[in-house]
Amino acid sequence: MDKNIFIGGAWPYANNSLHIGHLAALLPGDILARFFRKNGNKTLYVSGSDCHGTPITVRAEKLGVNPQVIAKHYHNEFTQNFKDLDFSYDMYTNTMTDYHSDYVRQKLVEIDKNKYLYSKTEDEDFCPNCNKFVTDREVVGICPICGAVANGDQCDKCLTALTPSDLKDKKCKKCGQNTVLKPNKHLYFELSKLAPAVQAYFEENKNTWRPTAINETQKYLKEGLRDRAITRSLNWGIELPFDGYDDKRMYVWFDAVLGYFSAGKLVGEQHGFDFENLIRDKNTLSYYVHGKDNIVFHTVILPGLLHSIDEKINKPQMIVSCEYVNMNGEKMSKSKGNLITVNTLLANFDSDSIRYYFILNNPERKDSVFSLDDFVSIHNKHLVGGYGNFVNRNLAFLCKKFEGKLPELNLDAEVKSEVEKTYLEVGKLLEQGETKTAITRLYDYVQFANRYYDQNTPWTLAKEENLDNFWRVTSNCVYMIANMANLYEPFMPKRAKVIKDVLKIDQDTKWEPISYNPDVKLENVSILFERIDINNVDLTKNADDTLKV
Repeated sequence: MDKNIFIGGAWPYANNSLHIGHLAALLPGDILARFFRKNGNKTLYVSGSDCHGTPITVRAEKLGVNPQVIAKHYHNEFTQNFKDLDFSYDMYTNTMTDYHSDYVRQKLVEIDKNKYLYSKTEDEDFCPNCNKFVTDREVVGICPICGAVANGDQCDKCLTALTPSDLKDKKCKKCGQNTVLKPNKHLYFELSKLAPAVQAYFEENKNTWRPTAINETQKYLKEGLRDRAITRSLNWGIELPFDGYDDKRMYVWFDAVLGYFSAGKLVGEQHGFDFENLIRDKNTLSYYVHGKDNIVFHTVILPGLLHSIDEKINKPQMIVSCEYVNMNGEKMSKSKGNLITVNTLLANFDSDSIRYYFILNNPERKDSVFSLDDFVSIHNKHLVGGYGNFVNRNLAFLCKKFEGKLPELNLDAEVKSEVEKTYLEVGKLLEQGETKTAITRLYDYVQFANRYYDQNTPWTLAKEENLDNFWRVTSNCVYMIANMANLYEPFMPKRAKVIKDVLKIDQDTKWEPISYNPDVKLENVSILFERIDINNVDLTKNADDTLKV
């Protein structure tokens, strides 16, 4: 596929530690980025921490600190998490930078010039006890659709997008007092005027999306697009580029979704390419990777914003959304105690094992359930007993019996065909954003390799006087090991490097069958994956999120 690739990973809120639901949603982005780079595509992969918005101010207020302290702490933690998990962002930034702030202010001015902004004074919820206007996240009431308790921006039960005026029996979340209405002036984005453009965009792109993305978008469009406030009554966030809004800050939905483009533009400036041309080039294919609760921001809000800035900007094409990772039969919630953080995972498990599990068990089309038993079982069966065992019993045997000598390449037709077919099929699946199916197909290849080994019994052939058959079989096995590393590299980059180092294969190989150098002598062959004893796993490790301020 001869295309430029632009990948945007959703920006996590910097108000709390990353949990395994975030990881499951974001990990496909790195798999895709690594694959497309190997495939020879010019690839740009960006993300960052969403450091503004009410969740951060609420956390800061509870701790009695400035919101910047909270945002900076979690941004630094996220950056380390992604590094430890071998994410390969071209840039991971945050929304507090001057560059980002200047970029989104400039885009807001352009939207205004294109006549998609207007000001409106309307009644807004005011808490007499706290003596301030309260934002949608600071209001709680009854959802008019399903009757559940909901915040003023969205009902977490039925996922309906709301405004505070939709709620019944509204109260201030902080003090519990009923709110009253007082007039307040805000700036609005005229999304309703963009409904035909967004509908046309949806019809053009929906066939490549997953059912949940289609359904959530259709539901949102059917309800009718409503104009959205771009300002909030906050003192934490990006200031407006217009007079008369000194007591307001930019609403985070606008600020954050344009972060993909501020980050991409900065990478372009640093590496000498024109990002503005890239996002207008019809040869650029975009992938947006996120969870279910972010779908409409990428399939409705962002396309509308981009259209209001410049109709020629490519709107999101491949929507790589996923559903929820549940524990104990429920969506994860820290207050319920059914949440595992990325910090805890990293304290217990190797990054390749974590990556493998959360792609194999990815909630692409329905919720998945995290189980420690399942995690350990998959690691021990697939990575120790399957992938690792095949590598070890071939290479260790050569070290033990033949002083690390490698055979000349002598490929069987069936092995050559299986390797070529695996590259082709897995590559097509990854182009479609189907990372879970792709890694399942790769395990089929591992099983093929192990069957080939067992059926040809090289350990028996090594005892014969004529070793020709042993070297032929072993040649095929080493060839499959080299390609196993290359194929798995987007998924498990650490072990790919280990194998390539042992075989002295160039680390910068492409997405195509590779061979090995028979003149290489094997050294430092060790077990690829260690077996996990579930009794040694402690899910309380690094689970405490007590912020040191």
